[in-house]
Formats: sequence, C-alpha cells, structure tokens
Amino acid sequence: AALAATAAASPVLRNRAVTTVTVSGTTATSYPQPAIEVQGFPIHSSCNGTERRQLEKALGDTIKIAQQAAQHIYTHGNESTLYSKYFGQAPTAEVIGWYEKLVYGDHDRVLFRCDDIDGNCHQEDETVICPLSYTTRQPLEALCGNGYTVANGKLATYFAADLMHRLYHTTKIGEGAAEHYADTYTECLGLAQENSTQAVRNTHSLQYFALDVYAMEVALPGEGCTGTPTEEESDDSHAAAAPASSASSSASSSVSSSAAATSAASTTASQSASKTTSAGTECHTHAGGEVHCADVAPAETASKTTSAGTECHTHADGVVHCA
Repeated sequence: AALAATAAASPVLRNRAVTTVTVSGTTATSYPQPAIEVQGFPIHSSCNGTERRQLEKALGDTIKIAQQAAQHIYTHGNESTLYSKYFGQAPTAEVIGWYEKLVYGDHDRVLFRCDDIDGNCHQEDETVICPLSYTTRQPLEALCGNGYTVANGKLATYFAADLMHRLYHTTKIGEGAAEHYADTYTECLGLAQENSTQAVRNTHSLQYFALDVYAMEVALPGEGCTGTPTEEESDDSHAAAAPASSASSSASSSVSSSAAATSAASTTASQSASKTTSAGTECHTHAGGEVHCADVAPAETASKTTSAGTECHTHADGVVHCA
C-alpha cells in the first residue's frame, strides 16, 4: 500500500497530457523501388522461347557487370587503379550514373526483338538480336576462359558486354551522350589521360572497365585477365558511311536477308569494314550513318558464317553496326 501511494505521488509516474501537433507542408516524393528481376527490359513476341531465355540470362549478366562496376567505384572512388586507367581523374558520379541507369532505370520502352520489322533495325529504342548472336556470344561464366584477355579480346565476345553496348546506344539510356569517342583498348586508355570528360561517356571504356572489374573481383578474384595489348590489338572497326540515304539503304539490305548482309555491309562501309566482313562479322548502323562492325568468331567459325552474312542493326542515329 505504501509503495502504491509513493508511485501515485511520484511526478515521474504521473499520466501526462497528450499534445497533438499538426505540421503542414508537402509530403516526401516516393519513387518506385528498383526491380530485382530483369523485368524492365521488354522482349518482343518475335523472340521464341529459347531466344527469350538466352536474352533474359544475358540481360541479367549485363546488370551483374554494371552493378559490380558501380560498387567498385563506390568503394574505391577515383583512387582505384582500374578506374583511373579507364577514366583518368574524372569525378565518379557520371560513370556510376551510366551503370546504375542500366540497373535501376526505367526500361519500359527499350525493346528487344528477334525480327527486323523495318528492314534496317532503325528504331530509336529497339534492338534487333539476330540469330548469329545466339551462336557466337559467350556467357559471363566463361569470362577469362580460353585465353581471353580484356586487352586483346573482342568486346562482343560476351553477350553481357555486347548488350551493354547496345543499351547505351538507345536514346532512352544513352541519350545521345554515351557514344564512341575511342574504340580499341589502347585508344580507350589514351582517352582517359587526354580527355577524361569524353572517357566517362565512351561506350567502349564503360564496357572495358565493367569487364576488367568483374574479371578481377569475380571471375578470377585478385588475378583477373587484363592482359597486355599486342601490336595487332584492335577492336570493333568503325567506318563512316557516305550519305545517310546510302547508309539507310545498305542497312536495309544487310539485315533483310542473311545471305545479302555481307554484300550490304561492304557497300556501306569503307574497305576496312569489308575486310572485317570477310572474316565473319556482324554490323549495325549508328545514328549518323556510321557502320560499326565487330568480329564474332575465330577464323574457322567465321568462314562458316560468312556465307550466311553478318549480323547488322541500325542505331537511332542511323549508324550501321555489324558484329
């Protein structure tokens, strides 16, 4: 009883009056949470079940290498030797943004399809994945295998890196800023030192960095497979097409039938593109009428695919890219 009386008398234990305070003002803006699955990349019904599964896997791998690259930069900043190698001393925000846009961006209108409805793959936010991709691109699990090195290997060797390139050339993701300022591994390293402003939005630098980081941290932890560039080191060849009308018509013929693709690529592109085509390539057109070709297979495989032509598509700006 004495304890109860003490408790009742204690000012600490007395009931306190409740006061309600109403604060007026705008509410916080809520953003949709990023999707974990690859749901953000629509795949057209022209892709059959097998093609769809391979595309979903490859797009998932693209997200993996983009996430790994972004996290590496968050952790190490521009003090990372890998970062400074590809982007110099440029601030990290833009590079992180390019990778995170692939992972968390709104991709509803970035369409992947397996036909060529307009005859030259020329749609701003559509990417045509032709049959050659499914037989020549390697999965991410194969990174660093079969003697591959980042310095000497083709960027289009791995489906994940190839799709990263294609995504940056859509207007929805690249916005006309992520472009080709340097192509080969050696050229990309030079660009980092000479013009870091362009390096941070150079599509090939973004691809090389993502592959190099993933190789060093995941594929072969602590070792990677960077390699040393050889004198013959070269990457995807670019040849400017003459007039836009010529680029458009050649792109149309290059993808309208696989048999005519080789001849179309050689008519549109310069002689160097023709040489690449003879070795077995796939090509597509960028926005300004520029033809972009990349080797897709060793000589033996290339000879088999040459008769079937090359894989080409046209970017939003009219440039034909063949690989």
